[in-house]
Amino acid sequence: MNTWHGADLDLDAYLARIGFTGERAPTLAILRDLADRHTTTFPFENLEIILGRPVRLDVKSMQDKMVRHRRGGYCFENCALFAAVLERLGFGVTGLAGRIFLGTDTRLLPATHALLHVTTTDDERAWLCDVGFGSGPMEPIELAPVDGEFTVGAWRFMLEYETDVLGAGLWTLRHFSRNGWLTRRTFTMNPQYPIDQAVGNYYVSTSSHSPFTTRPIAQRLHPEVHHMLDGLTLHTNYPDGTGETRTVEPSDVPRILTEIFDIDLDTADAAKLIDHLGTGEHL
Repeated sequence: MNTWHGADLDLDAYLARIGFTGERAPTLAILRDLADRHTTTFPFENLEIILGRPVRLDVKSMQDKMVRHRRGGYCFENCALFAAVLERLGFGVTGLAGRIFLGTDTRLLPATHALLHVTTTDDERAWLCDVGFGSGPMEPIELAPVDGEFTVGAWRFMLEYETDVLGAGLWTLRHFSRNGWLTRRTFTMNPQYPIDQAVGNYYVSTSSHSPFTTRPIAQRLHPEVHHMLDGLTLHTNYPDGTGETRTVEPSDVPRILTEIFDIDLDTADAAKLIDHLGTGEHL
């Protein structure tokens, strides 16, 4: 199988980027290590859209951007790249689609979040790998309903399962934040393929209804802190639900991207981004 085009991947370069030197085997321990390293290495970011460039999901383009040029990506990029890695290493990988909920906003949004259903060779359980959300979880989560909350590192989550009016299964992942327990996304087990993700990626990267076409968004997750830049608002969040928020100047954003999010823009891109933030107009 080459569903996720793992054969096109420069695996050595990817593993060097995330600092992985362990055994290359499709086991649960390796999956946990890879997911943790991927999630904490690659920042979540939508800067290509704001800079007027398309978001490409072929493996060679993602690897050039995220591995060789040390950039990040949003859910479709992180998910597709990680799927290629897992496929190349022999894991069972199936794409899933989820609906995102924006904080306390409960409006129904399209199912344009990419996740992965993963199986290993040494464990019969199925695992959810959500490496492209921006705020975790950093490790795979067993796809089994949990009674009450659980932690991934210091971060608190709930995973719930119910059937809808048609009898289909619906999973809900909740996350503890400064606003208490919030629904972050819902998803089903309906398989998704690269062509499905290409459709979602086109909508998210081009539609005027998508938040990603209006302002830069970047996230960086660490075991002890989560940073998020949303336009000119910088949020710092901690596992206990505390955090700070401040407004930044357009001219400070390239420096903040470098210092906090590990994203280095060249001079031309930095100037374009500052101009966008200063005028409020999409480039």
